[in-house]
Amino acid sequence: MKKFDDELVSGSIVRSVWKLTWPAASLNLVNGLHGVVDHILIGHYIPSAENAANAAIGVAWQVFLVIVVFIASLFHGMNVLIARYAGKQDRESMSRVAYESFLAAVIILVFVVGPIGYAISPHLIDFVKPSEGVHAHALSYLRVLFIGGAPLFLMFMFTGAFQASGDPKTPLMLGLLTTLLNISISVVLITGAGPFPAMGIIGAALGTVLAPVVSVAISVALVLRKKMILHPPPDFHLLPDLSVIKAVARIGIPTGIQGVLLNVGGVLLFRFLGSMGDEISASAQAAYTICYAQLFSLITWTCFGLRSAAGTVMGQNMGAGNPQRGIQGVRVAASFGAVWATGIGIIFWFYSEELLALFGAVDGNIVGMGVALLRYLTFSGVVLAITLALTGGLQGAGETKMPMYIAFLTQIVVLLGICWYFEQQGTLTPDRVWMAIFISHLSRLVLTLLVFRTEKWTHTKVELSS
Repeated sequence: MKKFDDELVSGSIVRSVWKLTWPAASLNLVNGLHGVVDHILIGHYIPSAENAANAAIGVAWQVFLVIVVFIASLFHGMNVLIARYAGKQDRESMSRVAYESFLAAVIILVFVVGPIGYAISPHLIDFVKPSEGVHAHALSYLRVLFIGGAPLFLMFMFTGAFQASGDPKTPLMLGLLTTLLNISISVVLITGAGPFPAMGIIGAALGTVLAPVVSVAISVALVLRKKMILHPPPDFHLLPDLSVIKAVARIGIPTGIQGVLLNVGGVLLFRFLGSMGDEISASAQAAYTICYAQLFSLITWTCFGLRSAAGTVMGQNMGAGNPQRGIQGVRVAASFGAVWATGIGIIFWFYSEELLALFGAVDGNIVGMGVALLRYLTFSGVVLAITLALTGGLQGAGETKMPMYIAFLTQIVVLLGICWYFEQQGTLTPDRVWMAIFISHLSRLVLTLLVFRTEKWTHTKVELSS
């Protein structure tokens, strides 16, 4: 069996953070790579006016996340508890939390989210006011995600649990395997390589939902064979223990609400962009999809890894009775994120048109819109990197309510309020939407920093009921 990593709660804090950060950030970059590849392939192999096919994937994925991200809040509550018990080296409690969360996730994803999501997909797509071309592609993509998406989220569950327990390298290996399979399936099914028919958008969706199946199976096998820090439960049952799920939900639901708010903001941005008229709506939605959902993921996915690392360091050190060391680790993670985001931002600023060309966006309105958005994201990236690291520290300590409130104020009140104001004035343009995104990111950093500096959140109690 794997031993607990004592270096996460002792010794050099920079080393501790780095041990968690580079695998977690690399994993998130790897996970995001298949989406970039899908968009590049679709931009070149699926003819569509104003990159409607790329816009469709962005619309469908954003809608899917709003519905499913709340379920993923169970995973965050699970991760906080696992990290806390790992700091105490309580293998039995952390394994119990992981197993009960797995059971609850399977039941909800397979028997509730999948069938209901499939049935209401047309109405979800209609909400963002897509053009006819975007609608047709988005509906088929979204329905495949709902029906077959359970393995994707179970993979996120296992990788998060392994990271929280202090083992970030195994998730990276599983992520590499999943991404390679995903890209291989997408290349074959999108383009119609060999004996397979060209399935276009549906091929991209199938790659997304089929690739994680192998990694989930390997994860289950590793746990059952006691090759991980996490172990199987002493007894197997098919219904989750509600006392454990209650503890997980108490921590995770505010994070789930925060995730829903962030993704609702994204959906409503698509709606604002879609309301600008047929002349520019598809181009604006495609520019947002390519630049924000894909290229900006070079920063966001990495910083989600930093958030995870900061949360694990904070949680394990609180479990070990040393919250000040955890706070120091969060600050180190924030500095790592700022350096990375600055480097990517420089590329955004000087190579905007070349980056857009990778996705087949070489002419029309989309180029100007995309270049303008990437210029804003050059600065937003640094702001968001620091914010996510601080948020990870708060959440890792079990303080999940304040980040939820901050998400509401910045992603709903500020972001959508600015867009709504200009829409009412009849002066809403893509550039003003891009400006609103930056202002919302900056306000989120300011509020998160104010909360982080109080350090009251370090007294949050996180325990299972006996």
